[in-house]
Parts: sequence; structure tokens; C-alpha cells
Amino acid sequence: MHCAYIPLARDAASRDNAPRAVQVSAIGEPMEYKDYYRTLGVSKSADGKEIRRAYRKLAQQFHPDKNPGDKRAEEKFKEINEAYEVLKDPAKRSRYDQFGSSYKQWERMGGQPGGFDWSQWTSGGPRVEYSGDLGDLFGGGGFSDFFNSLFGGGAARARARSGPGGGFRPAEELASRDVEQTVEITLEEAYSGTTRTLQKDGSRIQVKIPPGARTGTRVRVKGKGTDRAGLTGDLYLAVNVVSHPVLERKENDLHMDLKVDLYTALLGGVARLETPGGVLELTIPPESQPDQTIRLAGRGMPYLRSPEKRGDLYVRLAVQLPRNLSREEKTLIQQLAALRRDGKQ
Repeated sequence: MHCAYIPLARDAASRDNAPRAVQVSAIGEPMEYKDYYRTLGVSKSADGKEIRRAYRKLAQQFHPDKNPGDKRAEEKFKEINEAYEVLKDPAKRSRYDQFGSSYKQWERMGGQPGGFDWSQWTSGGPRVEYSGDLGDLFGGGGFSDFFNSLFGGGAARARARSGPGGGFRPAEELASRDVEQTVEITLEEAYSGTTRTLQKDGSRIQVKIPPGARTGTRVRVKGKGTDRAGLTGDLYLAVNVVSHPVLERKENDLHMDLKVDLYTALLGGVARLETPGGVLELTIPPESQPDQTIRLAGRGMPYLRSPEKRGDLYVRLAVQLPRNLSREEKTLIQQLAALRRDGKQ
């Protein structure tokens, strides 16, 4: 697994004849703009709740567990997660919106594919790139070139063609021996801990990601960075935990909504919950109220440095009122309402 600097291509045909940075994808083609709002099916004015609701619906529809062996569903699931990763974060969303305005204005002025000036949106200069087994490293794929170009995350996967056969342009001397690469894991993997396999110089290396890892956790692999002047730096894996379609993580606590019918809320009952730690049975007490929250102590995420400790699981009851009532049902409810009124007199 060699490391190389990949200089951005140059477009000398800009209107002012000044050098212009042209971002290219991992296969050497001009970078495509990604419309994250269209991916989630929401408007640009959508608030956080609307974005989250749209994400959950699509994530459940295209989740790999529901579409085993379906590569198109798998790619769609990745696109959905990438879009949500940006739009759920106010800082990322603001930067994306600013970029979008600039890009759309450039298009309206007659900009041609490959000619957009990326220099003000990327860190500029060369980028560190793995040419090893990235499929293993990412466990099936990471963020797109577009995402990495806007938001970094270590090595943005941008390449430039060096000739008819593609490949890399000559690398200039590395400024640092250390290398950082983003790796995606699921919430379930973050709960139990997981591994990723990568390849360097023909040998395969297993990297352990500890239980409790969260987005922003950096895992150091000593001596697996860049070789320069006889010395080798370290490799850092920057963890990104993919958003879960049902569970929301806040520090080490987990939060979820549970749909409960009116009768269970009134009379009590038992519900089965699927959590990263396994299936749980939740006892719903009689006369539970809409939006009432039930706390399950110690059923959240493990602490990163103390995995024997765990946060809590908070379950909010989303009481569902019945629809399309029959005449008999309406009569019974009216009788119940009358009893309640009489009881208050």
C-alpha cells in the first residue's frame, strides 16, 4: 500500500486565462455535483426533523439487510447516508449550500463540465492517496470524491490522469510521514468493536476499532504510514459512524421512537426492541402518555475507554390513534367519554 501525492489537474482555458484547479474523480473524470436534497427527497428549506424523517424512511427501504445481494440498493444506501451526514450537520450543510450557490451560478454563466474552479473549496495542493486495497479498508466503500473534496476527512480520493492509460501523476516529496484515512462503520460495529483489513506492500493488516468508537475517533496504526528518508510514519483511521435508521446516538446514550397503539398505551403491554446489544423486551406501563420516555439503564453504547460501562437507552412512546373507526367502535368510545365526564362530576 503505497502513498502518493496527487496534484489537482489544471484547466488553462478559464475566462481570465489564469490557472484554474479542476477537481477530478477517482477514475479521472470531472467531478459531478451531488444534490443531497434530491437524494433525500426534501426541499432546501427543510428543517432538521423533516430531513431526519426522510432519511429514516429511505434508509429502511434500502438497508442492505432488507436487500441482500442487491448492489443497486447498497449504492443507494451509501448515497442516502452521505446526504444525511451533510444535511444533518449545520456546519456541513452551510458549507454545502454555499458551494451549491457558487456552482449553480457558474452553470448559469455557461460553465462546461470539468471547468469549475475548486480551489476555494478544497485545501489546495496535493493530497495523500492510498493505492492499496481500499475496498477492504472501507468494508465496501466510503464517502464519495465529491464529499471528500468538500469536507476532507484525511485523504480525499481525487486522482488525475497521467496519460491514455490513466494512473497517477508523478508524486512530489511528502510533507508528512503520517497518513489519515476515513473509515465508515455501523452503529452495531461501534457497539461491539470491529476490524478493517488493509493491504500494504503485499501484506494484509488487520486494524481493530474498539467498542464505543464514535464519529471523530482516530485509531492509530504505528509504522504503517508513509516511507520517507528511511523513516516511516503512522496511519490514522478516522472513524465515521453511519447514521442508524432507528436509533440516534447522543454521547453514550441511545434514543429511539417506538410506535405504540392506543390500547397498549392505555392497558399496558410488552414490546420487542432490536438494539445493537440484542433484542430487549420493554414493559409498557398502563396509562402511558403520548411522548412519554422510558429509560433503560445500561442499555446504551459502551464507553470508549471503559467498555464495561454503558450509557442508557431512552425510548419515546409515539402513541398511534386508530383511524377508520367502525360504528360500534365509535359508540364504545362515546360511552367511555361519557363515563369519564360522569366521573369528574
